[in-house]
Amino acid sequence: MEKHHNTLSPRMHRRVGRALLFGLLLAASSTAQAAGVPTLDTVDVRAGADGLIGAADSATEGTISAKQLATRPLLRPGEMLEVVPGVIVTQHSSDGKANQYFLRGFNLDHGTDFLTTVNGMPVNQPTNAHGQGYADLNFLIPELVERVRYKKGPYSAEEGDFAAAGAAHLDYFRNLPRSFAEIGIGEDGWRRALLAGSPPAGGGTLLYGLEYYEYDGPWTVAQNFRRYNLVGRYSQGRADNGYSVTGMVYEATGRASNQVARRAIDSGAISRFGSLDPSDLMDTSRYSLSGQWAKSDSSGITRGNAYLMRSQLKLVSDFTYFLDFPAAGDQFAQEERRTTFGFDASHTWFSKWGAREGETIVGLQSRHDNIDPVGLYRSRGGVRADKLDADGNLQPAMVREDHVKQSSVGLYAQNSLQWLPWLRSVAGLRADFYRFDVSSSIAANSGKVNDHIVNPKLSLIFGPWAKTEFYLNAGGGFHSNDARGTTIRVDPNDTAIAADPVTPLVRAKGYEAGVRSAIVAGVQSTLSLWRLDLDSELLFIGDAGTTEASRPSRRSGIEFANYWHPVAGVIVDADLSWSRARFRDDNPAGNRIPGAIERVASVGVSLDRGEWFGGLRLRHFGRRPLIEDNSVHSGSSTLINLRAGYRINRSLQVSLDVLNLLDREVSDIEYFYESRLARETGPVSDIHLHPAEPRTLRLSLRASF
Repeated sequence: MEKHHNTLSPRMHRRVGRALLFGLLLAASSTAQAAGVPTLDTVDVRAGADGLIGAADSATEGTISAKQLATRPLLRPGEMLEVVPGVIVTQHSSDGKANQYFLRGFNLDHGTDFLTTVNGMPVNQPTNAHGQGYADLNFLIPELVERVRYKKGPYSAEEGDFAAAGAAHLDYFRNLPRSFAEIGIGEDGWRRALLAGSPPAGGGTLLYGLEYYEYDGPWTVAQNFRRYNLVGRYSQGRADNGYSVTGMVYEATGRASNQVARRAIDSGAISRFGSLDPSDLMDTSRYSLSGQWAKSDSSGITRGNAYLMRSQLKLVSDFTYFLDFPAAGDQFAQEERRTTFGFDASHTWFSKWGAREGETIVGLQSRHDNIDPVGLYRSRGGVRADKLDADGNLQPAMVREDHVKQSSVGLYAQNSLQWLPWLRSVAGLRADFYRFDVSSSIAANSGKVNDHIVNPKLSLIFGPWAKTEFYLNAGGGFHSNDARGTTIRVDPNDTAIAADPVTPLVRAKGYEAGVRSAIVAGVQSTLSLWRLDLDSELLFIGDAGTTEASRPSRRSGIEFANYWHPVAGVIVDADLSWSRARFRDDNPAGNRIPGAIERVASVGVSLDRGEWFGGLRLRHFGRRPLIEDNSVHSGSSTLINLRAGYRINRSLQVSLDVLNLLDREVSDIEYFYESRLARETGPVSDIHLHPAEPRTLRLSLRASF
């Protein structure tokens, strides 16, 4: 399936946008009737303060409902994951690129140790051109998300690759409460139009969503970002006894506003929102078709899920400016085309062992990624180019280009058993098998590698006593490394230099003790103490096309989450997290882990009472060490976002989002490394930052029908 993404001129982009806006207004005047909300097959933690007592397997799992999501102001679709307590979602580039994720002492980069799925399809991409586990959620339409189910730690046998720190599963509606059309306008060229509904069709329901989005941002070099999303989902029955088929289309283009050297801002060379290479860009697309099926009765439930995805990515970036190529600049391009297909199948038996109730689940998961090509290229002005390096040697535009085929199979079994009225156990075992097949433009870096890993899981749940439950959890997990790193033998930048292959599958071991209590009416609180160890590994660095040594690490922390429902239509939540992240070996450089998050706080109030609705959220992102000896660290940031809405009548509502309400001048993210500006004579170590966007107002009007 070949994609011709840039065939639309800017004029055609504008025409498409205007046509869509007109279509939305036209649809808003129709009188189509939406189907009702379906029965859910999962417990909703937000439905009541004690909703997960007796159902959860740990203190750090839960489900967030659409009603709670609707009051959250969002700058980007990926911020939907901040509903998971302790998660921070930020960005070091422009819209359209996967976010940076932080959780449990991790700078997760673009998703390496946090698994994300949408409608059963994995979002994380192994052997991605830019970063391992790359999880781009820009194709997400937040208004279509019915619930977010999350788990933290490697304690569930159902989660495999990338789930060492946690996992989030986002599910779209089958039936929307009402169809609607929405248009939005805001500062810095923000425009959005959305049409969504779920009319009955052929004995089932047809969910549809069509989104057009454009945004220039506050940047000196306008992003000129354009995004198109199309969703169609046909379903019959319920999620636990029925089926659905979903097709999705996503395309996006724009300029990239990458991090910049702080000294360039301090000297006045550029403004806070300036650029050091205005030709950086991104171009991406994602097409998918998936199906989910389930059949249940009193004895058990059988589930099946299959998916096919086709995606394309092009990122042009420049992080070091004139460090390696003083004449032409260090800009580089990362490109890939990928086809992914896979399936999940499981069966759960409900049973009794004498008087003891239990259930056993057995599952099979398989995935195959065919990436052809995945490449790293030198570029100038956004175009591939040969360059003269600092020594005057000509370096070709192509650093490396590979055809990668990566396959995996996961088998798991898990048993839950109620031993006593106050004691329940969940024991599981998971085995994963991987095959990496790399055909490289550098023959020495081609090859095939096989690997496997087995991980046990165990949870003990005590209680409930007085609406209070206690948990002990332990388990193994892992993340896969980039396939290109498993077969590497020479540095693609200089083939005379040997390179060490990476460990294909990197083991993690997690432990947790927690408590969940709803002893106070209307209040649910959870407290957990956790630890996560990662084995020594080598990392494949996509920006350089080679490997970089890493070290064994240990992360531990405390998480305290609270949910209060004081009166009807009002919800208050407060989540606090403290983490300690250290390398476990002795090294003169120090034992701090650069970028490791230490403190997170999220406090919010949501309101939905009659005509008025909205939410106010505070998010604190604590400072992080930027090098191993902690002599350089990032600043902290505290942002407040507001959503205020009013229902004019049953069919018409207006809402206002105020993002960065206090207009704080803080950074989205900060790094510390060497770079060289145009008039500098050598490398300079400096903090490189991506600023948080200034106070931004966005107004939306929705017509329901």
